Amino acid sequence: MKRTSTILLLLLIFAACKKDENVSPTDLSPTENLKRTGMGEMNLGEMNLKATPTHTLSFSGYTWTITDFGTSTHGPGPNYWSSSNAYVDANGYLHLELTKNTKTKIWQCAQVVLNQSLGYGTYQWQVEGRIDQLDPNVVFAMFNYSGNDGYDEMDIEYSKWGNAKNKTNLDFNLYPATGSSQTNSEITASVILTGTYTTHRLIRSGNEVDFQSLMGFQDGNTNLYAAKSWYNPPTSISTLNMPAYINLWLYQGKAPSNGKNVEVIVHNFKFTPSTNSSTL
Repeated sequence: MKRTSTILLLLLIFAACKKDENVSPTDLSPTENLKRTGMGEMNLGEMNLKATPTHTLSFSGYTWTITDFGTSTHGPGPNYWSSSNAYVDANGYLHLELTKNTKTKIWQCAQVVLNQSLGYGTYQWQVEGRIDQLDPNVVFAMFNYSGNDGYDEMDIEYSKWGNAKNKTNLDFNLYPATGSSQTNSEITASVILTGTYTTHRLIRSGNEVDFQSLMGFQDGNTNLYAAKSWYNPPTSISTLNMPAYINLWLYQGKAPSNGKNVEVIVHNFKFTPSTNSSTL
């Protein structure tokens, strides 16, 4: 790849066709670093420290911890997080749900965190759901994160961040390595899709990070609709081993404006170690 930042942001509208040839719409975040939660960064480090560690599931050959804080709220959001909102079905697909508890009337969010830290290579998620049509208050994200707020984080996010008039609904976000004086780097896009299947990738090496979103379920590069690359230098890129996260939550803890429950299904997560980079 050329050692210059490249941006490929294509607005694609596909007519109805085979389900496996379509991609679920996705929502991305605009450039809202501290604004995004109203309490600094995503505060996932706090979640790692305090979440109940006994709720786990097996998905795509890995063990994941399900975030659960019981009756207390935590970031991002802040929100209520419940282990009952994430499960794997008989097909091996991961379901993340955002639901209103019928007894407490409280909205509960979902997050799973990989129980091991991975390094250089390709992180790939295959997602089912109209993520381009999420309620403006809903956020769906897939990312790497070390737990140090404001650093060592690489996000693929779909959301309108609480603004129904926001024209962008996709965000690739890169936070610098710990100790760097740089702030985060972010690119947003407006995506309109008609399918239900999408593939998303985070590709890491020692001096480069690439983000990709593609139509359909695939391991190739067909129907790429959004991409961004950053390089070090000039951008600070973390070299840490980090776990993968997948979450579905409410911006600033605000209930969906349409009052409806939300579900996103992740069919598969795959990590392919880099063959041309040394181990982190």
